[in-house]
Amino acid sequence: MFYKPESAKMIRPENALKGRDSCMEISAIHTVNGHTMSPPFEADQQLAMFGLGCFWGAERKLWTLDGVDATAVGYSAGFTPNPNYQEVCSGSTGHNEVVLIIFKPSLIHYKTLLKVFWESHNPTQGMQQGNDVGTQYRSGIYTYNTEQFELATQSLFRYQQALNQHGLAPITTEIKPATEFYYAEEYHQQYLHKNPDGYCGLGGCGIPLQLST
Repeated sequence: MFYKPESAKMIRPENALKGRDSCMEISAIHTVNGHTMSPPFEADQQLAMFGLGCFWGAERKLWTLDGVDATAVGYSAGFTPNPNYQEVCSGSTGHNEVVLIIFKPSLIHYKTLLKVFWESHNPTQGMQQGNDVGTQYRSGIYTYNTEQFELATQSLFRYQQALNQHGLAPITTEIKPATEFYYAEEYHQQYLHKNPDGYCGLGGCGIPLQLST
């Protein structure tokens, strides 16, 4: 029988840590391009949010895309207000490690972000990504409007078809409307820019996603 550690079991809301009222204080300036990572955002910008394993490598993958103005790492899709890294990693908050993407839809389509999301990790592993085990490493798409939700759902269906052709397992990715995004600590922001030799567990299935234009 496969043993599932406690950190890989989703906590019930009533059992989650209480949290705190104060938010994490960060500079909110992207260290790679100098753009702002916090609101207010510009009228021609939109938000996207993904969870695809350890957020260090995931953020680097996304900030390199043309049309992405800024990225930030943080915690979302859980229960505890204003959690810190240690609390999230304990599995006692229900949060996922996520990347917030601030992008211009006139320069990059949400479908392109979805393609990068699916191809950059293994979405079939449940509460883990590679050797990283815990609810904070689950695959998730957190949408900001109906169009994003519909496109995300369609892309899951298409990617499952592609995975089926290669005999891979069912996708476990959760698709939910975005809830509160809590910024992670300053040292986590653009971590692999500050620490080029740092850990990156990002890795896909090697199967492309074909999306209609």
